[in-house]
Amino acid sequence: MNYIDNKKTFALTTPLYYVNDIPHIGSAYTTIAADVVARYQRMRGNSVLLITGNDEHGQKIQRAAEARGLPPQVHCDEIVAGFEKLWQKLNIQYDRFSRTTANRHHAIVKEFFHRVWDAGDIYLSQQKGLYCVGCEEFKEERELLEGKRCPLHPNKEVEWRDEENYFFRLSKYQTQLEKLYQERPDFIQPETRRNEVLNFVGQGLQDFSISRVNLDWGFPIPTDPKHTIYVWFDALLGYVTALLEPEDEPTLENALAKWWPINLHLIGKDILRFHAVYWPAMLMSAKISLPEKVFGHGFLTKDGQKISKTLGNTIDPIDLVDRYGADAVRYYFMKEIEFGKDGDFNEKNRFIPILNADLANDLGNLLNRTLKMAYKYCGGEVPNLTGADISPENPLKTIGLPLGTQVAQAYENLAFSNACEAVLNLIRTGNKYIDEQAPWTLYKQGNQPAVEEVLYSVLESVRLAAYLLSPIIPGISNNIYQQLGFRTNFDDKTQLSNTANFSTSASWGTLPGKQKLGEPHPVFQKLEFSETSS
Repeated sequence: MNYIDNKKTFALTTPLYYVNDIPHIGSAYTTIAADVVARYQRMRGNSVLLITGNDEHGQKIQRAAEARGLPPQVHCDEIVAGFEKLWQKLNIQYDRFSRTTANRHHAIVKEFFHRVWDAGDIYLSQQKGLYCVGCEEFKEERELLEGKRCPLHPNKEVEWRDEENYFFRLSKYQTQLEKLYQERPDFIQPETRRNEVLNFVGQGLQDFSISRVNLDWGFPIPTDPKHTIYVWFDALLGYVTALLEPEDEPTLENALAKWWPINLHLIGKDILRFHAVYWPAMLMSAKISLPEKVFGHGFLTKDGQKISKTLGNTIDPIDLVDRYGADAVRYYFMKEIEFGKDGDFNEKNRFIPILNADLANDLGNLLNRTLKMAYKYCGGEVPNLTGADISPENPLKTIGLPLGTQVAQAYENLAFSNACEAVLNLIRTGNKYIDEQAPWTLYKQGNQPAVEEVLYSVLESVRLAAYLLSPIIPGISNNIYQQLGFRTNFDDKTQLSNTANFSTSASWGTLPGKQKLGEPHPVFQKLEFSETSS
């Protein structure tokens, strides 16, 4: 099989989420996607580093803490605990959790600042303009809505600022950035995001402020402690700090030694500019090689409306997982929303019907009834066949043989919905096949070889489906594998990396004959909608 060659190390990041408030469904969405990529890369036998964490500095944090009557660090610690709890509930297997308040991070920021300072790319000037505290960014008039409101934070007016700031010479890197986008067209994905960046850069880049005055919550500028380092200049370096091994001295050389360059930054499209324009320019200034790819996904809506506190239609991801389980939430967002485009969450009309149809009816029911027949007709064992014994005309074999390559390609392209749909096609065909072949009738006719071919084909198709979907629904995949008689644990990173043999496991026809099957039981309970659901 022609599987894609990969590097032996693969590092990827979620954003470092801002701790002005508890985690929301958008943060969960990005992190689920990152976890799916990380799990897939581990299945390929790669050494993977998944970085997530929190950005804890800036005026927005200071104000949020003041509003709660708490010191900023206490506020941050409480909100960070909420993120850690959510990641645990969603079965996110992160490797490093980066916090911008860490002492090690301060050392990295300081060293990086001096590199950029020595390059002559930082200077003192006067900053006048309209400032959005929500974005922690100065805005141009053309970017604002009526009433001088930021499109991303329309419930707050921007503030006029006239203050002395340190600036980074972004304009100096205009040509180098345009060359980067031209020479590496896949640096920014998807194509729509790339076009947004090209349009923005094409209008001419302006130097951006990297410090604030009258702000205590953050690291002081090393050369002028009256100024505090602006949140984005500090926060983006949290990715670099996370690369340090626990015993390493916090230096850029140590941080960049093993895992750099990062293979993939996964972000929401609202922070695209910082990652696709500011970040590469900062790295160019510091003479550090660039990450491989920045992928900006779309926004989520609820029942067709923008999610906002003002509308009172926020989705609490912890509540959602508590009510429906991690696999249900992971599957819906990866399967039903084309990654890179905006997507909608509708609990009653989409979430529940899709999960019941795909996971309870199609996948779960197919396994359950086939296992019961295997107990009845084959003594609770896998029929004593191999994939090679199955007829080439068998529809499950026809779909199953190229499926591993197809799904691998979808994961490589972050096309999670395509991966799910390809696997579901096999499962739906399995349901149709078993109905048409009617093994119960074949058994009554005394045609045991035909019964065994049907049951083997279906059990192997369910196995392959569970394997290929394990990055998305690891809990259900574990359950299926156990019922098929395996001891595989898709949550065990060590086991996966030691037994990583993707080309075998992702091939149709590898279920061992005569393997003792587990007791059949439903792998996904049908969901009921409750009118009291939030």
